[in-house]
Amino acid sequence: MRKDPAVPVTLFFDYNCPFCYVANHRLERLNARYGLDILWRFLETRPEAPGGDPATPDLLKQPALQALLQEEELPWQPPETLPNTRRALLLAQAVLLYRRPRFPAIHRAVFHAVFGEGRDIGDAEVLSALAQEAGVEDLLTTAWQTPEPVEAVLSHVQAAQALGLANVPALVVAERPFQGAVSTALLEQALRQAAQGGA
Repeated sequence: MRKDPAVPVTLFFDYNCPFCYVANHRLERLNARYGLDILWRFLETRPEAPGGDPATPDLLKQPALQALLQEEELPWQPPETLPNTRRALLLAQAVLLYRRPRFPAIHRAVFHAVFGEGRDIGDAEVLSALAQEAGVEDLLTTAWQTPEPVEAVLSHVQAAQALGLANVPALVVAERPFQGAVSTALLEQALRQAAQGGA
């Protein structure tokens, strides 16, 4: 029996974005159901704040965000300061480049560390511990001291600019872009249309 090709889906995100936390969870559930061809693209949202930004209560207590978290039953213990994510993004990118099968482990661990445990993923020691748990600690030097991960992350910024995407989360299903934490129902509809050759 011929198997239809997987629908390509791109997720633009940052690890300190609570709505990305939700969007990623939804995408992973859909991937388990449909077997998607996912392209992960990292966008650093606060590069100007090397020590992180104070997490505004207004952002983290938004009724819309709280409703999404409850709907998805996600752990929620956010940090007081939204961490700078450059090291985390470079680590995740290095894993994608050189140890792709381990990417889901480090990817989930970083998101959970931030929003499920309130940990500072801008801290090299925190990331080292997460990398060890995910079995990718040998990639830390590669991630932070070689040019390839940096160049790859910069390419994600260029890709977002080319699509006119300025905020995260953003998804592209086949060639159809979506901004924000799109509902599972809308994503499923887009996936079905893409699988049938529609836009």
